[in-house]
Amino acid sequence: MEYQSKHIKENQDEELNLRQLFEQYAFYWKWFVLTVILSVGIAVVYLRYAEKSYRTTAKILLKDEKSGSAGELAGIAELSSSMGFGGSRAAFVIDQIEVLSSRRLMRKVVDLHNLNIIYTLKGQIRSSEVLEKDMPFIIQPQGSTDTVRLNIDLKLQDKKHLQITDLSTGEKINCTFDQVVKIGYNKVVFKTNNIARLNPNSDYQITIVPKNRAVDAIRSNISILPGSEMQSYIVNFSMVSRLGKKAEFILNSLIEIYNADLTNDKMRTTRATSDFINKRLLLISKDLSGADEEAADFKSANSMVDMATEAGVFLQNASENDKRVLEYRTQLQLVDHMNNFLKGEKEGKLLPSNIGLQDASIGAAIEGYNKLVLERDDLLKSASDLNPTVVALNQNIEENRNNIRRSLENYQQVTKLALNNIERKSNEIRGRINSIPNQEQGFKKISRQQQIVESLYLLLLQKREESEVKAAAKPDNLKIIDAAYGTNIPVSPKRSVVLLGALLIGLFLPLIVLYIKFLLDNKIHSRKDIEDVVKIPVLGEIPSSEDTVIHQNDRSSLAEAFRILRTNMNFMFGADKKDSSKVVFVTSTISGEGKSFVTTNLAQILSMSDKKVLLIGADIRSPKVLDYLGLSHLQHTNVGITQFLINPEMDVNNIIIKKPGNYDFDVVYSGYIAPNPAELLMNGHFDDVIKYARENYDYVLVDTAPVSLVTDTLLISHNADLTLYVSRVNFLDKRLLQVPRELYIDGKLKNLASVVNDVDFARGYGYGYGYGYGYGDKGAKKTGFAKIWANLKTILRLK
Repeated sequence: MEYQSKHIKENQDEELNLRQLFEQYAFYWKWFVLTVILSVGIAVVYLRYAEKSYRTTAKILLKDEKSGSAGELAGIAELSSSMGFGGSRAAFVIDQIEVLSSRRLMRKVVDLHNLNIIYTLKGQIRSSEVLEKDMPFIIQPQGSTDTVRLNIDLKLQDKKHLQITDLSTGEKINCTFDQVVKIGYNKVVFKTNNIARLNPNSDYQITIVPKNRAVDAIRSNISILPGSEMQSYIVNFSMVSRLGKKAEFILNSLIEIYNADLTNDKMRTTRATSDFINKRLLLISKDLSGADEEAADFKSANSMVDMATEAGVFLQNASENDKRVLEYRTQLQLVDHMNNFLKGEKEGKLLPSNIGLQDASIGAAIEGYNKLVLERDDLLKSASDLNPTVVALNQNIEENRNNIRRSLENYQQVTKLALNNIERKSNEIRGRINSIPNQEQGFKKISRQQQIVESLYLLLLQKREESEVKAAAKPDNLKIIDAAYGTNIPVSPKRSVVLLGALLIGLFLPLIVLYIKFLLDNKIHSRKDIEDVVKIPVLGEIPSSEDTVIHQNDRSSLAEAFRILRTNMNFMFGADKKDSSKVVFVTSTISGEGKSFVTTNLAQILSMSDKKVLLIGADIRSPKVLDYLGLSHLQHTNVGITQFLINPEMDVNNIIIKKPGNYDFDVVYSGYIAPNPAELLMNGHFDDVIKYARENYDYVLVDTAPVSLVTDTLLISHNADLTLYVSRVNFLDKRLLQVPRELYIDGKLKNLASVVNDVDFARGYGYGYGYGYGYGDKGAKKTGFAKIWANLKTILRLK
């Protein structure tokens, strides 16, 4: 049961602390509302005039020529890639993405659209970029444009005249269209682009940056990523730009230039093969013509019309061997042609491929050699011959060229060896057909040579036709799935994020400021501060008020607070003091906490209950009692307690001011300020005053000096039945609460109790409950939320 009660009390304390904390911040609700309105207003203005960025996207499908011809090997590679072992398809897509994001292609896009020149239309509040095609005029730098750097303001004075301001130097230049103008170190010409768009008095800003800088800036804004599937050939483009149309034609141009670049590379290989075949055809056609003429001459000289058929059976085997001899000699001829081409052409040129050589390794070596040559040529477009990569590629090209030579030599030796074997067999067969006429044998030799040249000629014609068909086909290297497209929804600034951020700033900024304020605040603010440190009972909380003294029949919150104090005081007196006179001392820690204010008003409220009250101003160092009562003029016509302490033979009744002004209580003011107040209070004559007051009054209220500054109050504290310790909120340092705590622990002040002064009840529970219930008190302040509700009821006419 005890644990349950303790647990309930802890929950109540926690709830009370949370409510106090909430109401402490809620008192400043106006600041929260103001900062939220300001921050959201600033956010709205920012969203209205901020430069917005839009996202533009595009999507293409790459086509790999090798993907459809790999057969079972492609299937195995695809299966291994799907199992996480990588694949040629993903590598191909990544390689092409590197090409797409290269500076070489982006430089072509910049050159195509003059993207190093930025046109901006200046407005009253913000400026906006304009595309070159939408400008009424364009600027054309003279000479090399790679390193031009220019930043100017331009104003159209009319349809012919311009005023230019160089922003780097501030120089102003007047010129006309089609006139060469020198701005700094640069010469430019302004050309009319669209006369209908010329609007006099329009202001523009033109910025020209070096092309390499423009290339890097655009590349940094473009994102090129592969598709989500590992085996996909899809490539996604994305670009964030303040001008959506500009991003669209940049992405579309990049795709078109990439496609044209791939087509050009393929055409270069095709043209090199066609040139080689055409050269060989010219030479072989001459050899074929000579073989035909030799055969005709031989037949004419020997009067031969038709070949004899009687040796057909014997020549059948020789014919088969001759076919093989023909094949080998054809290969030797192709090897000789290729060797001659290698000797005749310069190093680093493309080699003809697929000319009929039966050795697959030579064909693969030639294809690898051509790829290296193409790669080196592409790199030389943006690098010099001394570039390490170029040097390495040249070494690889030379090494591959040597490998091709060695492969041709090996293939030639093997072919010769096979040819010798076949010819040896043919010689054996010829020995068996020695009956064939010499004329027939001579004609066969001529015919054989004719067939070799003719077959080679037909082969080259076929290869040339294949090359021409391939060049004319021009297949697409990619498929555009989605052309560049941008939405009207900006990616930055995001409206929801900005507004939410502004709302949070508006809420947390005053919260942080108030937290720091409360953290650095070392003043007391409520009765709880006193109860937690001093641990003495709090008899009352005096609200803030503009009045210094309560009036008769006063129903203000100030009067009610002193009535409560009056009631609570009666509980502090013992049973023996119930019907006897009561002496109440009023003191404080430091000056300015309102002890004189509390004393005078307490005397007023006690006198309203038909009690005889005597108010003694015992603060003889800084008297304020008459000032609070508005009777300061009486100090010139009456003597005070200081005079009595100096002259104890004086009658106590002589220093009492009987019901001054409109007040129903008597007053003993402090008198003139003595040079030795502590010694006067120590002489014991003050006890005589208290004794006389006890005999003639119901309540004796003594306004004493602050206890932390002087010892006056402690010297006379033994006369008190109750000591009211006044603490003023937002005035007294919390660290000074140790003073009443020590006095209470040491018992230096009798029957000590606290009064909290200058409480602002509008601050919520933590600062007091408030008074004025049922009295229509104009001084009772409504809390912040009560004011809001009252205003709402007024607006809605609920009252």
